[in-house]
Amino acid sequence: MSPYAARLKKTVVAPSVQPHAPARWPANETIALIFDDIAELLEVQGANPFRIRAYHNAARTLRGLTYELAKLIAQGKQPEKLRGIGKDLLGKIQEITTTGDCALHQRLRESMPGLVQLLAIPGLGPKRVQHLYQELGIQTLEQLSEAASQGRIRHLRGFGAETENRLLKAAQGSVGERRLPLAWVAPLAQRLCEYLQDFPGVRTAAVAGSLRRMRDTIGDIDLLVTAPPDIAVMAHFLRYPAIKTQLQQGPTRASVILDDGLQVDLRVVDPAVEGAALLYFTGSKAHNIALRQRAKKHNLKLSEYGLFSGIQCLARASETQVYLALGLPWIAPELREDRGEILAALNGQLPCLIESGDIKGDLHAHTPLDGGPRALEDMALAARAAGLEYLAITDDSAFLQGERGPEFERLEQQIEQIDAINRRLSGITLLKGLEVEILEDGRLDVPDSLLAHLDLVVGAVRKHFTLPSAQQTRRLLRAMEHQYFTLLAHPLCRLINERGPLAMDFPAVVKAAARRGCCLELNAQPQRMDLFDLQCQYARDHGVLISISADARIGADFGYLPYGVGQARRAWLEKSQVLNTRSLVQLGDYLRRVRGDA
Repeated sequence: MSPYAARLKKTVVAPSVQPHAPARWPANETIALIFDDIAELLEVQGANPFRIRAYHNAARTLRGLTYELAKLIAQGKQPEKLRGIGKDLLGKIQEITTTGDCALHQRLRESMPGLVQLLAIPGLGPKRVQHLYQELGIQTLEQLSEAASQGRIRHLRGFGAETENRLLKAAQGSVGERRLPLAWVAPLAQRLCEYLQDFPGVRTAAVAGSLRRMRDTIGDIDLLVTAPPDIAVMAHFLRYPAIKTQLQQGPTRASVILDDGLQVDLRVVDPAVEGAALLYFTGSKAHNIALRQRAKKHNLKLSEYGLFSGIQCLARASETQVYLALGLPWIAPELREDRGEILAALNGQLPCLIESGDIKGDLHAHTPLDGGPRALEDMALAARAAGLEYLAITDDSAFLQGERGPEFERLEQQIEQIDAINRRLSGITLLKGLEVEILEDGRLDVPDSLLAHLDLVVGAVRKHFTLPSAQQTRRLLRAMEHQYFTLLAHPLCRLINERGPLAMDFPAVVKAAARRGCCLELNAQPQRMDLFDLQCQYARDHGVLISISADARIGADFGYLPYGVGQARRAWLEKSQVLNTRSLVQLGDYLRRVRGDA
């Protein structure tokens, strides 16, 4: 198994300068694991052996240091010359220090998610994965399972029948390890909870794990049920219609695979230990370890059954009781990643996290292509029904090329329609905007003569995703310097499991946004969830506002906003650090200031 895969749940941390988010840096071991993972993925691709060896050598050098290199870099100090770490690798270490990862690593993992999953199987190193791919075309867990069940792997050199059987079991038990977008998984988990909650005798049914922590992608669903011992919860659970495969069953736990390939792990506990169990099964593993270490310092023992002093149980009924018994306030699940939240709690510096109810509007929305003459009004009504007070209509600039006249006439027509709707409807205000394309050289694809008539301009990269980092960065910096530029949409342009993030100097983009006064978007579309939480945190630390957007195409898309809020909470964001929590009047002041009109 890849050393990175073996510790995949261990979170990389980025520096923070906010008082409620104590500074943390990725350890040498964390950076080394990323470099080892890059090397293995490059090996699967058949990359130059010298390039592969360079990453492994750099990892060994990092593990041998007697000081934390990232901490030195974060403090602005120049590191000494290190064996096997030249300018390029040092640049990647600096990138990991500031953002928690590097673009190359993200691109490799996102570009071949199936092969990443294969590398996570014990005994399948890069050479064997490459062999399976070249000889049998195996790229996914499903293909591995199919080939093993058909007896096609045992004939490959270096495998055999015993290895084939082991791989079959591993593949069938790992189907649920695929990571799917949060917004796709959450409704499935909710239906399961409702199914379990409806069973007579069940006290509570709740999600735990990464889903409760609002990770942008979910590998499996963790459920916790509280019920007395004589309630047949397991039998009821295993009758759920969408279960395809039963992996494990016991009196208090079960694991299954659903029809869509997701693994569901259920744990049933006595209602008396609900708080301790929910805390334990929510994780993260790193957060739980930190809590146990704190308990141990006070001669206490913390487990899924409670906090104990000898045989005396001090707390277990609720999470709040357990935290208080450890001398801590309750910590929101989204913060439980061992990124400084425990120290912040001890110092009374936990953030007052943004809530879904704080969102006042959405600054990035489109009208349906087939919406007809009522498309604008329908989006306005849907936004109002979702509890929003304002909505920016930012159709793609391509709509200006429609058949009904020149560009200005087309835009003028939409502006008149928006004005008419604003006069007619109460409780919602439409803003006039456009999503303009950022061209390859950084220019915007709409002339200033049109942009001057808008309330805001959303810039987006729509093609040329594979430009080199320096060129991509120059492109974005030039676009943001434009007088009418307001917001950088889905800055990374990633599509989960389909396209990796852009190669760019993210710190440079953030610093340019801070100078210019424009903001970055946290796009809540399920396959985007763009920006990452650590990058949102980095932007916040440099004074850049975040705009949470559903990037809606139809009214139902406004339902994605809570997932964007969850990502923002993972980034420690407070209400004041999110642009679209402002009132319409406050927003207007901001928009005029960005344009230089104030």
